[in-house]
Amino acid sequence: MSMSFSAVSVPSSVSRPSYLCSSAYQFSFGAPANYFRSGSGGRVVLHGGPLHLCRKFCGLKQWILENLHRQQHQRKLGPTNEYMSIKNQVKDQSTDQSGSTLSHEDSNDQTSKITSELEESSLLSSQPHASVTVPTTSVESPSMPQTHSSKFLVEHGEEPSLCIAVIGATGELARRKIFPALFALYYSGFLPENVSIFGYSRKNMTDEDLRSMIASTLTCRVDHQENCGDKMDVFLSRTHYINGGYDNREGMSKLNVLMKRFEGKSEANRIFYLSVPQEALINVACSLADNAQTQKGWNRVIIEKPFGFDVLSSHRLTQSLRSKFEEKQIYRIDHLLGRNLIENLTVLRFANLVFEPLWSRTYIRNVQVILSEDLGVQAGRYFDGYGIIRDIVHSHILQTIALLAMETPISLDGEDIRNEKAKLLRSVRKLEPSDVILGQYKGSTRDKVDLFMNSLTPTYFAAALYIDNARWDGVPFLIKAGMGLIQHRVEIRIQFHRVPGNLYRERMGHNIDLATNELILRDTPDEAILVRVNNKIPGLGFKLDSPELNLLYKDKYNVEVPDSYEHLLLDVIDGDNHLFLRSDELAAAWNILTPILNEIDNKNIAPELYELGGRGPVGAYYLWAKHGVRWAED
Repeated sequence: MSMSFSAVSVPSSVSRPSYLCSSAYQFSFGAPANYFRSGSGGRVVLHGGPLHLCRKFCGLKQWILENLHRQQHQRKLGPTNEYMSIKNQVKDQSTDQSGSTLSHEDSNDQTSKITSELEESSLLSSQPHASVTVPTTSVESPSMPQTHSSKFLVEHGEEPSLCIAVIGATGELARRKIFPALFALYYSGFLPENVSIFGYSRKNMTDEDLRSMIASTLTCRVDHQENCGDKMDVFLSRTHYINGGYDNREGMSKLNVLMKRFEGKSEANRIFYLSVPQEALINVACSLADNAQTQKGWNRVIIEKPFGFDVLSSHRLTQSLRSKFEEKQIYRIDHLLGRNLIENLTVLRFANLVFEPLWSRTYIRNVQVILSEDLGVQAGRYFDGYGIIRDIVHSHILQTIALLAMETPISLDGEDIRNEKAKLLRSVRKLEPSDVILGQYKGSTRDKVDLFMNSLTPTYFAAALYIDNARWDGVPFLIKAGMGLIQHRVEIRIQFHRVPGNLYRERMGHNIDLATNELILRDTPDEAILVRVNNKIPGLGFKLDSPELNLLYKDKYNVEVPDSYEHLLLDVIDGDNHLFLRSDELAAAWNILTPILNEIDNKNIAPELYELGGRGPVGAYYLWAKHGVRWAED
């Protein structure tokens, strides 16, 4: 690291000429960040009490000072500043990670070696602003860039530590998803060796209680099981519990103290996963911001949906978070966005010449986004005002459309992609009640649906969206999201226009729509990419068919697909935020849905009942007909 210092602090027992404080000398140093601080007038001074080392090498220092006196009119200051930095460096390096002190002989050997290099480099100081490189460790501070070009980094240094705190560690989400995803990343080598995992909640538990609770949920990869038991034991030994009590400020202070014990003096980064109820989110986030953030690295905060219940509550939540964190620190997570289908959208569009030229209203007739859940999904939370609009449509569906329809970003940087997504969402026309169908499933007595019959909260949502820009003008984006349906299905269907003046029209039968080219991106069941084309059936005669050319992932790729939480947690660690909602994306999404939410709140629109295990409300099929779309049958 190259720095320019305007002042250097030396012990008062050594006299020095006044010009030692006036010149600027550049050099590379490896002293830890806590050995320097800003002085008055913007100057940077070294500190750290190296007096006992000065006494050991007082002869050498006196020799340096005398030489500076003799050459004060020929050169600017150099070796003294560097020597003071090296003394601090030697003092720091004389202590290993466990706190034990190196032997006197080892310390003297290191010091002698570095001093010898200093004497050799003193010849360079006759040139103003000479640059002297010392092979020592460089430690990153929040205000200075990190370097990795020194032998001490390998011999004596430490890589940045990572602490991950799961707030709400005893909840269902943490036990079933977050901790297993963290272990999978650790087992696969995507977490640093010096990672520490912390569970935080209000329950009176011990470290062993937490480890026992999550141990049964941890599994190793099917495709490689090497040292599974050993790695699981190591991971559990790095997992610790904090009883935060009912005062989050005090609890977060305790968490901070515990994290510092494991971080040591090296650079330290922290991730906080807030798996807490909405009503507790602001208090937990503010307490964390004030009491648990590290000052030796970056801090990142993961927030679970819903991101508010309407545009007003979402704005208040955003303002509270932004008052404590920078936007780049906030990761609003939706696990459905971690699916491989979503990750592959930008690759399919921008890495294949065959698709991008067709990606507009000129060739595309309509786009269908389908997410249907079958009978196995529990729906109790949907009837308390939460609903499928806030749970699925607001984040997952609209984010999918944004990635599918956005303009080409200038790079793959997360902020560049989010810029394009925000522009696209602002171009989406506000929904009209006439373009929306709501539904609520009805079931048998054993399903206890009768308990919720007075609720207007929908479990099914169908709508036709339009994007008012040059690329997509007039193209309907059809959404279908529902639960309690006949099949679990997640896919995107892109239907192209008919072939103008088709020579084979008469041979395609009475329904020309069946012969429309179609691109199908399927996530569930059986992840695949399919292309529907028209083809002659082999044999005598001339009959046409519309088969699907398919890339079935399970046949092509013999790998275990990671869980979506693994994808997204790794993105947070890497600082890749393109699949996480930014504040302006959040606001744009609420603006699209607010007219419908207001109609529901005012009871001007009621959900249509549909059979549990059926195909959904009949009104959805009339909606597709209204917009001239052949909906893909289940």
